[in-house]
Amino acid sequence: MLARVFADCLVVIHLLFICFAVAGGLLVQRWPKLAVVHLPAAGWGAFVELSGSTCPLTPIENRLRQAAGQAGYTESFVEHYLLPVIYPVGLTHDIQFALAGVVIVVNLGLYAWLLLNRCRQRHRRNPAD
Repeated sequence: MLARVFADCLVVIHLLFICFAVAGGLLVQRWPKLAVVHLPAAGWGAFVELSGSTCPLTPIENRLRQAAGQAGYTESFVEHYLLPVIYPVGLTHDIQFALAGVVIVVNLGLYAWLLLNRCRQRHRRNPAD
């Protein structure tokens, strides 16, 4: 039972990491130092998708499920609603490339927007610069 709970928690963490990698740049507007954590996370997400690699969280989750005596996913709330988002049916290498592109484009756009806003704020404070 405990292994299943840990596996479910790991799925939630995995989903949160994906959300952070894709859109964490929005948080950087509020907490600029978070970029030190977000940029590597976004880079890792893009790398995993572009290389076709498996995120290390996936085999850990599978081992926990096996330790819990599960052959596959059962219909708990977490598994039913979150797993299809993280592991969609029909995921191909081409789709993974597209997903990596989304991560890269969204984050480039977010960081460009953040930098533009910072430059504007500095210019308003010091118009002579």
